[in-house]
Amino acid sequence: MKIQIVTLFPAMLEGFFENSIMKRAVQSGSVEYEIIDFRSFATDKHQSCDDVPYGGGAGMVIKCDPLCNALDSIHAKEKRVVYASPSGKRLSQAYAEDLSKEDELVFICGHYEGIDQRVIDLYVDDEISIGDYVISSGEVSTLVIIDAVYRLIDGVISSESLSEESFHGGLLEYPQYTRPETYCSKDVPDVLLSGHHAKIGQWRLQKRLEKTLLNRPDLLETASLDVNSRKILNALKEHSAKGTGDDGCNEGY
Repeated sequence: MKIQIVTLFPAMLEGFFENSIMKRAVQSGSVEYEIIDFRSFATDKHQSCDDVPYGGGAGMVIKCDPLCNALDSIHAKEKRVVYASPSGKRLSQAYAEDLSKEDELVFICGHYEGIDQRVIDLYVDDEISIGDYVISSGEVSTLVIIDAVYRLIDGVISSESLSEESFHGGLLEYPQYTRPETYCSKDVPDVLLSGHHAKIGQWRLQKRLEKTLLNRPDLLETASLDVNSRKILNALKEHSAKGTGDDGCNEGY
């Protein structure tokens, strides 16, 4: 996938592509990226990219000319263009999976009070919100979307790892442990040390259901649950209704 990002602040983005899993994805050729500073496309001597909003109001709005000139330079109208905005559709795992199927994506980073609506009307295919809150940097929200998308590209992360993550199958991920076996008087659950793969699998399923029920019960309304999963979930709900708890080592479900 080729990722092109149009921004006023390239330095905020560069480190993301030069570290960790993304660095390996770039080195392997799974991801190609280009960062375009649209200030260089401004037409006045001060290279101004923002102005006061028509109709009054606080803050500044990013102008059409420099941003549109930058988008035209990369033929953005021929590609899928994403703009991160609190006014957009909510980002979800399914949305990220859809975007990951594209060969090319263009991202516009907003700032200040946002960008002129005419840029959105002319170029943007997907206006995406990362959550019900507002942040000051379009670069940060853009990187959230990119991070959710690129890791789903074939060859970036193993399919086994992806299948056990939060939201796969509509559930949150189970707890993870590593060495040492005891830390601050807290032990790794015995079942994870047993080497019994069937019991470990059952425990992990139980913990996924338990965490989802506690933190995101809304996900259970659309989750694809088999008979075994529904049996475990019903038992967890019964325990919750009775006010009883589970120490994380129960293998009986």
